[in-house]
Amino acid sequence: MLDADRSYDSYLAGAFGPTVLIDLSRDTVLAATAEAATLLGDLDLVGSHFAQFVAEGMANFVVFIAEVQHRGQAWTRGVQLQTLGLETLQSEITGRILAAEDHNLLLLHILDLAGIEQHATQAAASQLYNGGLVEWQRAQGFFADLERENQLILNAAGEGIYGVNADGKTTFVNRAAQEMLGWTTEDLLGHNIHAKIHHHHLNGEHYPSHECPIYQSFRYEQVNRIENEVFWRKDGKPIRVEYVSTPIYDGPQLVGAVVIFRDITERWENERKLREAMDQVAALRDQLEEENAYLQEAINIERAHHDIIGRSDAIQGIIKQIELVGPTDTNVLIRGESGVGKSLVASAVHDESSRKRRPMIHFKAGAVSPEKIESGLFGQVRGAFAGALKDRPGKLELAHGGTLFIDEVADIPIELQGHLLDALQNREVIRLGDDRPRSLDLRVIASTNRDVDREVQAGRLRQDLMLHLGVFPIRCPPLRERREDIPILTAHLLRIACKRLSRKVPVVTEGSMRKLQDYHWPGNVRELANVIERGAIVSQSEKLQVEIQSHVVPGALPTSTLLTEADVEQIRRMNIIACMKEAGGKVSGKKGAAALLGVKPTTLYSRLTKLGLSEDDW
Repeated sequence: MLDADRSYDSYLAGAFGPTVLIDLSRDTVLAATAEAATLLGDLDLVGSHFAQFVAEGMANFVVFIAEVQHRGQAWTRGVQLQTLGLETLQSEITGRILAAEDHNLLLLHILDLAGIEQHATQAAASQLYNGGLVEWQRAQGFFADLERENQLILNAAGEGIYGVNADGKTTFVNRAAQEMLGWTTEDLLGHNIHAKIHHHHLNGEHYPSHECPIYQSFRYEQVNRIENEVFWRKDGKPIRVEYVSTPIYDGPQLVGAVVIFRDITERWENERKLREAMDQVAALRDQLEEENAYLQEAINIERAHHDIIGRSDAIQGIIKQIELVGPTDTNVLIRGESGVGKSLVASAVHDESSRKRRPMIHFKAGAVSPEKIESGLFGQVRGAFAGALKDRPGKLELAHGGTLFIDEVADIPIELQGHLLDALQNREVIRLGDDRPRSLDLRVIASTNRDVDREVQAGRLRQDLMLHLGVFPIRCPPLRERREDIPILTAHLLRIACKRLSRKVPVVTEGSMRKLQDYHWPGNVRELANVIERGAIVSQSEKLQVEIQSHVVPGALPTSTLLTEADVEQIRRMNIIACMKEAGGKVSGKKGAAALLGVKPTTLYSRLTKLGLSEDDW
């Protein structure tokens, strides 16, 4: 280090504040004021290299020196200095070149900007203090007026407004917030407001404060807009709110958050009612679409006849039963063999009722696969199972306000019969995949071609379901039991067939009618309609040509389709009846029915008892 030279100190004569004299050729401090040594933190400043006090921007310092040399004097704030302890200084430096014999000298004056700012603050405080009590009271009044004006603005706002500090404690609450929440300022100020009004979700689950968007505002500096949450009133009732939570800063420091909220309970309730109304409209639309499909299907399907035809006592008895039960809401169970017209009786019962303004919904249990019967009856919501792509009402729901006709109720799986009974007894249905019950108001008409007692004993039918459905049973006799109706049925069916075929109605001869009346008609009226239509097609003259092809041939089974147990039992029944008729009612003997069947008489007696057959059947 160089010793201080008084000739260099003379250059600092009259200097005020931090000033240094630098030998530019050697980057050496030749002289320095005490203020400079104190500011730079180096009491042995003289003799040291000045470059160590340049924190960054050495290039700017070199450019600054060049400017001083060119102009003779310059100043800058673009050079950042640091102390010997590497503490950054906020400074402004002024430089001037001094003439010397053997050196290029730079006189550098350092202005401490941070110190100047601190002095200004102290001067302002001193001025306020020196102003005495009057000045202090003026300042206090200013802030009091400002706070009062802000409070008036907050209380005039229609939205609820409250503030929380960084600890989650309430700092202010406006009047609207107090009115909406029922809490007073004494209840809330200085308390954890989350624990007061935001502690639980609407479903009862605890709402941790660290999951709260308001907490995130004054912890993580986030502005959060929430459109549907609940605040809890002092009386324990929830109100639905939407709110915005915004962080609050005191200069650069985050000090809390302000929350502006609005009570949307009434609006939300109106929206909920609107959504429910829209759901009901959608459900009604779906129901109308389904009903229209049923009506269109009913229009497109040409039926064999459009009224109950016949003069026999059996038919007149059925009409009397329809007139009795039709106007009521009593459930009806229609029993009879396939093809006797059970669906026609169901339609007549519906047409006699007060529900005839709505269509009768027809559910053919035997025409639906077992896995689809449940959704067909009870309906579904989208996603209830694989392939459920849309909401769809079931037949129970479609029949609401009208009549449901369950064709072949015995084909409903036993595991679903209890579910059906519950729905009918409770008068409500729940779609698959849903948990919302829908009310039911319907009448049920069911039909079956099975022996109900035998099906109940075999465990294929629930007795309680059949008791519920069979309040008013109607038996449709087979065509062989009302042969006197065959002429009028033939004329009716022939007229319909010829109209459809655009042909002249042929004459039915006595021989053809005798042939029709002598046949046992295992397919009943449906088979008769087919025979008549076939005769209308093949008849080339003015006379009806009747060709009866029995599908029930002893010892032969159709191979074009699979037969159910019920079909096999029906074929056995028809075959035994035909044999008993052929044998004139005799069981034993060479010409008896047992001999025709190739079984022992005791076996045939047992079968007759099992099938419930009597002399009336042949």
